[in-house]
Amino acid sequence: MIRVLASSPSVSVARPSIDPRLVASLLAVYVIWSSTYLAIRIAVQDMPPLWAASMRFLSAGAVLMVIALRRGAAWPRARDWIAMVPVGACLFVGGNGFVALAEQTVPSGGAAVVCATMPLWVGVLGVVAGERPTAREWASLVLGFAGVLVLMRGPALSGKPEHIGLVILSPILWASGSLLARRTKDIGGEHAAMVGPAMQMLTGGVLLLVASVARGEPMPLHASTTSWLALGYLFLFGSLVGFTAYAWLLRHARPIVATSYAYVNPVLAVLIGAALYGEPLGWTTVVANAMIVGAVMLALSRRR
Repeated sequence: MIRVLASSPSVSVARPSIDPRLVASLLAVYVIWSSTYLAIRIAVQDMPPLWAASMRFLSAGAVLMVIALRRGAAWPRARDWIAMVPVGACLFVGGNGFVALAEQTVPSGGAAVVCATMPLWVGVLGVVAGERPTAREWASLVLGFAGVLVLMRGPALSGKPEHIGLVILSPILWASGSLLARRTKDIGGEHAAMVGPAMQMLTGGVLLLVASVARGEPMPLHASTTSWLALGYLFLFGSLVGFTAYAWLLRHARPIVATSYAYVNPVLAVLIGAALYGEPLGWTTVVANAMIVGAVMLALSRRR
């Protein structure tokens, strides 16, 4: 005999332990941003680096702002734009513009490896800002950074000294911008998911354009089709899709989780650069891969 049991209201339904939006956002910043290092290197072969970065973020920011306004968002107030200036400067001039300048001579995989130190700087700067990581998160930072060091023991980084210096400064400024962005997460109200990233990209794009003019960068009138395609990829996927996902993580995940992509990106970036651009690939990638993935798993695992 089959017995049908009515569900009791006192029985709680188990909720999924992982938010699907969290998984989708992490996959976006893991995979897409890993490929942007090679796309930047291809673009800057024929294009002025700061000009290319400026066009990428101005275009993406404008598209996001138009979409947000059509969905009912109000135009941001002047004080909101002022609050976004330091965020845009750190994230896009320092975080991205410096990488674009460096990749004129630094391999994309090497740049990704150096940028993987960013979560360490988030932890250091987070302590100053009053956001102390847990013991588990500190352990993941140590393991992840050790994996980066192993990866760096492979083919040596090459490039001009000033470019290597810029790529070292880049993760420090990106970490600063990530922490500053958390203080502006309410700008845009219910439409903050689009208004915030749009404002950050627009302010950063304007500052990049000013820096490009100050450097005397010429217009890329004779850039190759490949460079234009790389810039289009950076605009559509690297900016519109990737940064929107990252902005969501900054608002809804702990800083260590939001920035965990920096552990995965160097491994994927090295593999992508080797497969598509012939960049050097060493056996250390296998060892570093296990350490870095382990660090990400440790950072994402939390007690119920």
